[in-house]
Amino acid sequence: MEAVVQKSLVAPLKKLTSCVTGAAENDVWTKHRTKQGSKSRSSHTRDSALLRAYQADLDRERKLREAMNARKNAERASMRAHFRRKYQLSQNAKDSSHLQAVGGKVVLPRELAKMQIPHTGSNGWINLLRFWREGTFSQLHKHMEKTFHALGPIYRQYLGSQCSVNILLPVDIGELFRSEGFHPRRMTLQPWATHRETRKHSKGVFLKNGAEWRADRLLLNREVMLSSAVRRFLPLLDDVASDFCHLLHRKVQKEGREENGHRSLTLDPSPDLFRFALEASCHVLYGERIGLFSSEPSQESERFIWAVERMLATTQPLLYLPPRLLLRLHAPLWTQHATAWDHIFSHADARIQRGYQRLQAKASNATGAVDGSLGQFPGVLGQLMERGQLPLELIRANITELMAGGVDTTAVPLQFALFELARNPSVQEQVRAQVQASWAKAAGNPQKTIQEAPLLKGTVKETLRLYPVGITVQRYPIRDIVLQNYHIPAGTLVQACLYPLGRSWDVFQEPERFDPSRWVPGGEECPMEKGSGTGFRSLAFGFGARQCVGRRIAENEMQLLLMHILRNFRLSVSSKEDLKIKYTLILQPESPPTITFTTLSHS
Repeated sequence: MEAVVQKSLVAPLKKLTSCVTGAAENDVWTKHRTKQGSKSRSSHTRDSALLRAYQADLDRERKLREAMNARKNAERASMRAHFRRKYQLSQNAKDSSHLQAVGGKVVLPRELAKMQIPHTGSNGWINLLRFWREGTFSQLHKHMEKTFHALGPIYRQYLGSQCSVNILLPVDIGELFRSEGFHPRRMTLQPWATHRETRKHSKGVFLKNGAEWRADRLLLNREVMLSSAVRRFLPLLDDVASDFCHLLHRKVQKEGREENGHRSLTLDPSPDLFRFALEASCHVLYGERIGLFSSEPSQESERFIWAVERMLATTQPLLYLPPRLLLRLHAPLWTQHATAWDHIFSHADARIQRGYQRLQAKASNATGAVDGSLGQFPGVLGQLMERGQLPLELIRANITELMAGGVDTTAVPLQFALFELARNPSVQEQVRAQVQASWAKAAGNPQKTIQEAPLLKGTVKETLRLYPVGITVQRYPIRDIVLQNYHIPAGTLVQACLYPLGRSWDVFQEPERFDPSRWVPGGEECPMEKGSGTGFRSLAFGFGARQCVGRRIAENEMQLLLMHILRNFRLSVSSKEDLKIKYTLILQPESPPTITFTTLSHS
């Protein structure tokens, strides 16, 4: 009985004990904790992986956000840099750091890159047909001026296979030239290049680019651009200018009419000016006179002048057509162009051959000195041959290009200069007075005279402002630039349009007025004189390393002739109306002006 009672009370007593001591719960919790512990360890491993992935996502988002902020800061910095250059604002160090943060690259806003430059029509071939039909090529300078008036200071021109961005303001021109690079490039005159290639002639610096261009150009600069070179060839130019005036004086005395004790003769001076330019060029380049001031000039020289005029006239329409196709088709236009160049090369070859023979004779006799210190200056050709740094074929190519580019481009501006002086008597008297004073001060030394008469150089610059020989200067920027808030990608053909520039009221005060004093230090200032880009208002000879290689010859040639004419004649015209001008690769009068030359008392 006792055993039965004890057995029945064991379970309740255990339950009561567990309630009092908690032993059972501890056992259960221990078991539960052991079970959950294994689960917790696996869960913790998964949570760590998720946390690392989350942290990586945060880092990526942070870097992306920082990159986006850096790009936006660079965009804003590039825009501020553009307007800072445009309006001459102070530099900002923070902008520099923003640009450096993206590798120093100018990052342009998407909106800016997408902005479309105003244009005259996006189909180049339709535009070309319209130009042909309406005769726009001969009035291309006026077309540019009208387009700027209509579309603003920048526009895009599609013409045939060619596309260019045309600009007007000096601030934009300055930005263009700052991006031209170490080897500046301008538009290649493809008809000229095709002629050289088909005739197996070497190309001169005018048609070359890159390191080859630079090497040749540096050698030529020493002979035609440096001050020492000018001192060598200036007496030769002065001889020709003086002879021209003596010839003109004899003609006025012989054919002119008497008027108040003075002789006057009205004539078209253009044929004589062309002969002067050719005679002067030959004297400097070849070191010889060719006798164009004689009563019967040689037919060879007359053919050369004709060939240069024909070459220039046929170049313009060939620029927008494929020359090799025209060559295969035996197109008359291409045939005329190539024939003209053949005459030019033939003329140059004869002169070069004579120059080479003179050099050999001098070497065999061991007399004279090529540098002109002991003998007469032998011309640029003799200098180049004697130095031997350029192969004869390259000397031939460059001398021929200089000759072809040194006749019309000098004779035509002289026509304009004489006309403007004649129809502006007060300006003429002002320049003459300075010339006479400087001549007396320099005791008849021509180089010192033109140095002491800045109005002479101002007259040349003012003439070329109103009548630029070439109406554009072209460059291909080597980096992206911003012009008038438009994005211009690297490698775009950009043209500075000189005719509209020279006649713009935004650049010059009273641009229609002929005023050489505006170029003299202390002279009249234009509205943009104190602004950015003021150094880019006179670009008739180009700018920088790629400026006209014959610039010094042309400038001094024109100044010396004007000096002698103003010392001996008073100029006048019967009509002061503007000249009608046309464009045939160079700007020239439709009809040459007739000018009255009246002898002065002392002459």
